[in-house]
Amino acid sequence: MEHTEFRVKAKEMVDYIADYLEGVGARRVYPAVQPGYLHALLPRAAPAQPEPWDRIMRDVDDVIMPGLVHWQSPHMHAYFGTPTSYPSIMGDFLSSALNVLCFSWASSPAGTELETIALNWVGKAIGMPDCFLNEKTGSLGGGVIQTTASEATLVSLLAARTRTLAALCKLEPQVEPTTFLGQLVGYCSDQAHSSVEKAGLIGMVHMRYIESDYKQSMRGDKLEEAIISDKAQGMIPFWVCATLGTTGTVAFDELREVGNVCQKYGSWLHVDAAYAGSAFICPEYRHWLDGVELADSFAFAPSKWFMVTFDCTAMWVKDTAGLQRSFNVNPLYLRHENEGKAIDYMHWQIPLSRRFRALKLWFVLRNFGISGIQDHIRTCIQRAQQFESLVLSDNKFEVPQSRVLSLVVFRLKGDNSHSERLLKVINSRGKIHVVPSSFKNKYVIRFCVISPKTTSQDILDAWNEIKLCAQDIIIDKIGADNSNIDRRKIHRGSLPIITELYSLQKFTF
Repeated sequence: MEHTEFRVKAKEMVDYIADYLEGVGARRVYPAVQPGYLHALLPRAAPAQPEPWDRIMRDVDDVIMPGLVHWQSPHMHAYFGTPTSYPSIMGDFLSSALNVLCFSWASSPAGTELETIALNWVGKAIGMPDCFLNEKTGSLGGGVIQTTASEATLVSLLAARTRTLAALCKLEPQVEPTTFLGQLVGYCSDQAHSSVEKAGLIGMVHMRYIESDYKQSMRGDKLEEAIISDKAQGMIPFWVCATLGTTGTVAFDELREVGNVCQKYGSWLHVDAAYAGSAFICPEYRHWLDGVELADSFAFAPSKWFMVTFDCTAMWVKDTAGLQRSFNVNPLYLRHENEGKAIDYMHWQIPLSRRFRALKLWFVLRNFGISGIQDHIRTCIQRAQQFESLVLSDNKFEVPQSRVLSLVVFRLKGDNSHSERLLKVINSRGKIHVVPSSFKNKYVIRFCVISPKTTSQDILDAWNEIKLCAQDIIIDKIGADNSNIDRRKIHRGSLPIITELYSLQKFTF
């Protein structure tokens, strides 16, 4: 493709993207394909000769689109989504064309400095203390864009490991640092994301999972009990990950309590607020940040709720030297005359090269403004409130934990098997997409509202789809528990009859 064809086809691609995003709600959100479907449709080897662009795009429509989960759909309620926006897409588009590598100031001065500025903007917007920002003389803190919250967790663990091993080697200089690895232990809630466990595996350290309380929160006293017990056995507590907004049910660890314990025992405190951190841009939700000044690092993902295209995770550290001690490898060919005068982000992360991610974040912040992002988040929360009220109005369902932000967890009353089957039916039909979780041994279905495209009518449609999917399960239960009821008279579409039977308690879950 030469520039003359690019001018034409790129403009067509813009139309294709806009048409897709505006019409994505009409597509089946969850695909009806089986593993290996694409292998049967595409050749076993790359083409020997160039193929025309139009043929490639036909294959996008014919073979790629049918196998996609449409994450931008207003009916996508699984996971914590990745809602995009036009200014963010434009940022990625331009970043791809520029294709600059922002690993040092010398490799891309504007890319480096825009990242620092954008992270200062976002930090202020969500209420981060000044000690985490890089804009005041003498500040040791600063922000960096990592790929994912999982990577930010790993980066913080490795930085904490380096700090702890360096301190131990000062006390015992004759001992090799790796000797202490088997004694290092990190801590997190039993509700923490699986990426915390993976970070421990990669970092080759022991992990302890602290039992959460009735609100599924990690508490300071439980953490301290575990630390005292481990220290008595010769272990070295060095790192704690507190979660603000767990993946399963959006539970919040008691940050100030945990922070005080970390201060007492000299453990690095990392705060993972991947999803919920975006909500802190709204002052009414900022109370969950109480105690963040006690943390050593903090991360959330604007790609989850700020309408910034994946990948983009904002991470702040109180002392940037903690990162640089772990990742500073500086061969001659990467050095430049302005070292020490500017940030070289290659020393703040695991890989060397890095994309110009700050551009799309900057575009979104400027085009929406703080108020626009606040409006988006508040609207999503209102939609979730609407869905929760619909669930609560139906006595066949229950909400075992009240809605938090834009996540509702619900289930059919009775055995877990009913809700498990309901989830399978919902996803097999593909009109909406949801995923499961667990709350106090109860199987629950997560319903998250995060798309700017989800309307109040979409919520009503989703609820009607869920009720429709529940009918077969309820009918089977009626037939199994009430042999005197003629099951032939209860058929799909007879929801009023089912509801009446339920209300008269002629069957129970």
